[in-house]
Amino acid sequence: MLLVEDLVKNYGSHEALKGISFHLEEGQIVGLLGQNGAGKSTTMNIITGYLSATSGTVKIQGIDLLEQPKKAKKLLGYLPEQPPLYEKMTVREYLQFVGELKGLKKNEAKQEATEVMEKTNLLEREQMLIKHLSKGYKQRVGLAQALVGNPPILILDEPMVGLDPNQIIEIRELIRSLAGKHTIMISSHILSEIETICDHIIILDEGTVVAKNETKRLELEHSNPKQLRLVVKGNKKEIHKILRESELVKRYNLVSEVEPGVYEFQVVSAKEDIRDDLFLLFAQNQMIVYSINVEQLSLEEVFIKLTGKEEEE
Repeated sequence: MLLVEDLVKNYGSHEALKGISFHLEEGQIVGLLGQNGAGKSTTMNIITGYLSATSGTVKIQGIDLLEQPKKAKKLLGYLPEQPPLYEKMTVREYLQFVGELKGLKKNEAKQEATEVMEKTNLLEREQMLIKHLSKGYKQRVGLAQALVGNPPILILDEPMVGLDPNQIIEIRELIRSLAGKHTIMISSHILSEIETICDHIIILDEGTVVAKNETKRLELEHSNPKQLRLVVKGNKKEIHKILRESELVKRYNLVSEVEPGVYEFQVVSAKEDIRDDLFLLFAQNQMIVYSINVEQLSLEEVFIKLTGKEEEE
């Protein structure tokens, strides 16, 4: 669907991208992450044709962006961080204008504007001037213009920037509703939203790809198999005694009392996978184990581990 191979971008002596490669499959929602200066915006600008690469290849449905730019760009919808809105136009006027810019005839552009407003829940505001819309609705208009022409691939750069929590939820659900019908790449500083929306993650650091995988697999891949979460029912003092005296356990601490008589512990094992042995140990002491799971890292924790710092605001 979208293939990026050995992409290099130099700004003078500064190498912003150092030969990055990845591909997006049809219907995927992919999060592109990286701290400021990692190469996210450069990558998106090259994919959408706003920048030329120093070297490397971008192919959209097999069409080379450099060799056939017009044909390739027709397959893309782009929402930049600052949507290109004409605020003195109404929502309908603007979307029809975008349709005509994309080569649609007037009647086709009118019909297309109606369809994208239906998809983005903008019909009730079609006659409002864009300048009078809230930030959340302006983002909807920006997403609607990216959808004009029904491109198979959407590139969304910071689609939730500046939104309040309710607006973030609205845009999140809107993007989810497009899943399967479009292949989507999203760049965002809001890691919790990327974790919620995206099924695949690409992490850039200093112009290189340091991780790419399914979201859950990436989190599990970088988790420590010796660090467990144990939820067990029983006498608290007896549970402490068992964990303290067991050779299976290197160290532990009580996280919380989940409900009366049920306790959650963080356990660091003394060797590889001890879950079976730990279960049997509590069973022999006639205690009920509700769960023993490897403590999975969050996407934010994986990001910090790979890049050495949190996403910068």
